Amino acid sequence: MTAATHSTLFPRVPDSADAVLEGLDPEQRAVATALHGPVCVLAGAGTGKTRAITHRIAYGVRAGILQSSSVLAVTFTNRAAGEMRGRLRQLGAVGVQARTFHSAALRQLQYFWPKAVGGSLPRLVDRKIQLVADAAAACRIRLDRGELRDVTAEIEWSKVTQTVPAEYTAAAAKADRETPRDPAEIAQLYSAYEELKRERSVIDFEDVLLLTVAVLQDRADIAEQVRAQYQHFVVDEYQDVSPLQQRLLELWLGDRENLCVVGDASQTIYSFTGATPDHLLDFRVRHPGATVVKLVRDYRSTPQVVRLANGLLAQAKGRAADHRLELVSQRPAGPEPVFTEYTDEPAEAEGAARRIRELIGSGVPASEIAVLFRTNSQSETYEQALADAGVPYQLRGAERFFDRPEVRNAITALRAAARFGGNDALLDDAPDLPSQVRAVLSGKGWTPQPPAGSGAVRESWESLAALVHLAQDFAAAKAGATLADLVVELDERAGAQHAPTVQGVTLASLHAAKGLEWDVVFLVGVAEGMMPITYAKTDEQIEEERRLLYVGVTRAREHLHLSWALARSPGGRANRRPSRFLAGLRPGSQAVAGRAGAAGAGGVERGSWTAAATAGPEQAPRRRQRTPARCRVCGRTLTDGGEMKLMRCEDCPSDMDEGLYERLREWRGEQARRSGQPAFCVFTDKTLIAIAEAAPDDAHELARIPGVGMRKLRRYGADVLALCAGRDPADGQDQD
Repeated sequence: MTAATHSTLFPRVPDSADAVLEGLDPEQRAVATALHGPVCVLAGAGTGKTRAITHRIAYGVRAGILQSSSVLAVTFTNRAAGEMRGRLRQLGAVGVQARTFHSAALRQLQYFWPKAVGGSLPRLVDRKIQLVADAAAACRIRLDRGELRDVTAEIEWSKVTQTVPAEYTAAAAKADRETPRDPAEIAQLYSAYEELKRERSVIDFEDVLLLTVAVLQDRADIAEQVRAQYQHFVVDEYQDVSPLQQRLLELWLGDRENLCVVGDASQTIYSFTGATPDHLLDFRVRHPGATVVKLVRDYRSTPQVVRLANGLLAQAKGRAADHRLELVSQRPAGPEPVFTEYTDEPAEAEGAARRIRELIGSGVPASEIAVLFRTNSQSETYEQALADAGVPYQLRGAERFFDRPEVRNAITALRAAARFGGNDALLDDAPDLPSQVRAVLSGKGWTPQPPAGSGAVRESWESLAALVHLAQDFAAAKAGATLADLVVELDERAGAQHAPTVQGVTLASLHAAKGLEWDVVFLVGVAEGMMPITYAKTDEQIEEERRLLYVGVTRAREHLHLSWALARSPGGRANRRPSRFLAGLRPGSQAVAGRAGAAGAGGVERGSWTAAATAGPEQAPRRRQRTPARCRVCGRTLTDGGEMKLMRCEDCPSDMDEGLYERLREWRGEQARRSGQPAFCVFTDKTLIAIAEAAPDDAHELARIPGVGMRKLRRYGADVLALCAGRDPADGQDQD
């Protein structure tokens, strides 16, 4: 399902640093060899971003440029971190830490807590929902199950955006959040929740980040110890970073610039959790000397799938859309996406199950097929339809492969057989490794043929069958491999969460499908009210729904089926319509005007760090002191990209020269007309405001304004400085 598990081969470890670079395209190679200073990788779906950054780490380690123990690679899920560790192991880069933000922070917090605070770290609660329920009871507020879940999500959002209970009401209003209860009630619940944690001496998931940030901010000696350990940082899925995670990353970095971030603003689908693409889009503002590499060669999907994906984003609006990447498929042509309308939801599910059974009958592995939907509540209909059709399936989002009881028991049995196999009658007639594994697992429930039907028995069999297939591939790749060798491999895979492929059609929500891929994808329920979801009201929420559908489309390698139902149940009112996002993309629909000129092509923009690194260490730019950006009016720390450009809070009073601002706007409009590009490509509104507030006297002062940069300084600097001095840039004469 992922690039790491789709192939069942066991690749040979490259024999040299140069061998690590073999097979990379020019842009991926540019990422792998950009080992100095800040690097920003804008990577479209299917363009090999994980391949690029793991090869970057491995090349640096194998070439002796990076010390493996000094590299920290962070991402957002245990699965992604496990995949990264697995790939690094295959590339010979052992000892590199690849963790989630929370895992890395918890490890540091556990180590430094006795020194920073004293005693043992408070117990970490696995699920905060019971604490929220207790807080509601203490406040005498009744919450049903749905409200309980939603209030818990609000508390999580508050913490990752560093919002305290007293500030929740104002923060929720400013963020235009659709709150599940009255904001004042949620603030009361949030306060009671925090008080309960203190009384019970427990911390939650978000506290891990908050406390780590607090320790690193308050204890300079501990911060320096962490920075001495980790010299180089890589952040995957950077578009999903929250303000709290960004603050932790800044504390890890200190005044250094050895940071590589990877992301795609068009795949920002977790803003409801506090994630924002602004940190990715503003990377050049915070790191002016950064190298930027754009990956647009799509190795995953056929041209037909890529055309649909690009078409979806061509209609998008907003800041993320302004930075979209135009994917270019590298695969041979495939079938056109299929659009199907059904009378009702059960008919839609039966139609999908029928087509899936035909695909499996034609030779497509069940594990290479996925059914993706907007909400988890849609799953049950498809589970029933697949079971009725005799098609095996697995639910995405269940416990991790190596945590499943049947897998743990199987590995225990294999370990025992490896140790005492000579005295095991089961292995008497098993001459090779695959037959030995089959013999051992036959006592744990594996049979040559799968059990009938679905449910727990079938899911357990699928797990054991995955181990049998893994043993076959392992034996084929390593001649003479023994049971003991296989157990070592399984232990290493368990540590890396590098799971084998489980046979069965995957059922998953679009959010859970992020980062995965299949040969065949069924996108179901693509109707108004579900895609976009009913409660998506604002332009920003609608655009996030569009990006969510884009993520779903780009999961497909070859076959893509999109469907919707006119009614919910048989005999119901047929008042549903296909999603607005499909306008102009499905046959017979009217096209919507797109946004010309906003898409980004692939390529490399070399930063000043790259040039200096190739010139030699004695000519490298001096590290600048990195301090938090603060409002020049009230002194508050700034995290929003737009506020950082202005160097003040949006709400703080402006000392802008209104006349200068209007002259700059008129000049910008004329420049845009001459060049045939949107006005924001000259300067954004925020940059114009910053210029009008600063009224720079010379090029040095103008260059210091975020959003200007050397390229725009060379192109527009003379005109802007003339306007600031009250002169007409056309003739240099003073204006009235």
